Amino acid sequence: MISSPKINNADFTFKEVSLGKLLYNGKYMIAVFNEGVDLNFNNFSEVTTIIKSQFGDRPFGFISNRINSYSINLSDANRFNEIFPNVKAYAVVVHNPITEKVFEIEQRFFKFNRKSFRDLDDAIDWVENTLSYFE
Repeated sequence: MISSPKINNADFTFKEVSLGKLLYNGKYMIAVFNEGVDLNFNNFSEVTTIIKSQFGDRPFGFISNRINSYSINLSDANRFNEIFPNVKAYAVVVHNPITEKVFEIEQRFFKFNRKSFRDLDDAIDWVENTLSYFE
């Protein structure tokens, strides 16, 4: 699912949800969503509950490791922007050129501090560094 020396040496909680797999600690969440999922505000509620429970109103990071192909309903972007104002670092790990183009399109809709990476460890480093400014 998600493998990295940075993860294996840290205190993470693993949770499988209807949309995919989540790994999180006190600062950020890493998600691998299932192939073919269409993410929207309503079906994201299970993940929202975990995020609210884990991070509350504290600044946090989110890493989407896009191993699988899935879509995000961009008409829900404003709702995501409103409900997660404390996302201070949103990294996307892209594994092919198509996913990179999708990320560029999504950039226009989301207000989060977003950046794409080709390597999970680089995404983790960026998220941790970005969050360090909010401690």
